[in-house]
Amino acid sequence: MAPRIDDVMRLCCELSAHEQIKVAVKNATKGALVAGGSAFVGALLAGPPGIAVGGAVGGLLGSWLTSGQFRPLPQILMELPPSQRDRLYQDIVAILGNLDWTDAAQLIALVMGNATLQQQVTAALLNYVTSELKAEVRYGD
Repeated sequence: MAPRIDDVMRLCCELSAHEQIKVAVKNATKGALVAGGSAFVGALLAGPPGIAVGGAVGGLLGSWLTSGQFRPLPQILMELPPSQRDRLYQDIVAILGNLDWTDAAQLIALVMGNATLQQQVTAALLNYVTSELKAEVRYGD
């Protein structure tokens, strides 16, 4: 079963590289920690007014740190934990249906040679990225 998962993951990487898809996975925790930490430091240094100033500065800094960090989708896919890889695999295999392949190269050739299938797999991949990973998608450079 693992080789088939690897084949599907290679297909997803190939499709996303072909479409030049980049994503920014939102990391709200990091932004919240920066904002909260800045408010705390502001409170220690200046009391109640420091909370307001530290919170405002920390909020801006946290927003800046968590926005615009786009990375190529193949890189993100290769870093997925096994549970998320399995979920993506199930989504893609549901589209592939009874398509039969022997290795990743053949699977990629079959999908890339069929425009409809290519669009369906790409749509499922983008749906997974936006709904499961809560990522923002961008095309091209």
